[in-house]
Amino acid sequence: MSGLTPLISPSAVGGRADEVVQRISEAIHLGLLGDGERLPSEVELAAQFGVAPMTMRDALAALRAEGLVETKRGRSGGSFVRRPSSPPVGPVRQRLVAMTISGLRDLVDEHQGVAGQAARLAAERASASNARRLFALTEQLGSAMTPGDRVRADCRFHIEVAVASQSSRLTRREVGLQAEVSGMLWLLPEAGVDVTAHVEEHHAIAAAVLAEDGAEARRLAEQHVAGVLRLLTAAHLRLIDEGTEA
Repeated sequence: MSGLTPLISPSAVGGRADEVVQRISEAIHLGLLGDGERLPSEVELAAQFGVAPMTMRDALAALRAEGLVETKRGRSGGSFVRRPSSPPVGPVRQRLVAMTISGLRDLVDEHQGVAGQAARLAAERASASNARRLFALTEQLGSAMTPGDRVRADCRFHIEVAVASQSSRLTRREVGLQAEVSGMLWLLPEAGVDVTAHVEEHHAIAAAVLAEDGAEARRLAEQHVAGVLRLLTAAHLRLIDEGTEA
């Protein structure tokens, strides 16, 4: 379970099954866990998340009910990830409608701080393989054909920038923020995302990281996140207007 281990600490959940379900669901939808990937045993997962084995058993049962995990019997059995082609749109739309303009601004303010600092540090600390990964993920976003693929390519780019910063705290915060933002951005037609412009912005951030230009990497990352705020605010207002007309 290599995707989760460096990103979610045992203190990230509060000992409740629904919180564990949320964390693992996010990891599946964001592409941190691959389709068909085998999960560790209940005991190992419980230890990783800092919960009781019974709590983890309940969480896995809930994930099976949602179709995100399949459990097989026998020597080669275990619990396996079953990632849907795209995260569900309904809950994403409801979450955006329920947010206020000030709430959206606060969310993006936090994301600017995390993404900007991560990009600055990545420019100082990134390895050659980190830089190659950023360009590869940029290309994946450009070639993605479905909203689910765009969600995963976009969020993995931002998480990879944080990974390249070599800050586990920034990385964990970026994962949490991507779970809040990425789905709203890519799953809702109301957001009206220009994929080409988004890809170009990712490429510019990756180029600044490769050039070891921390100030430019930070500026571009913060500017990129500010653009996300504009898109989500416009989508929020359109959805509110539609609800009022209905």
